Amino acid sequence: MRCLKLLGERIMARDFDRQDAEVQIRIALMNRFASLDSPETVRMR
Repeated sequence: MRCLKLLGERIMARDFDRQDAEVQIRIALMNRFASLDSPETVRMR
């Protein structure tokens, strides 16, 4: 949630196409943040 708040609470673009692009960029960033934070599981024998 902290990362989402750093991006801002509102969509800044006024045009619908730009709003769509802005939301897609935010989603991509959130997915990147989530992938960086998730641990890698390694099977041990």
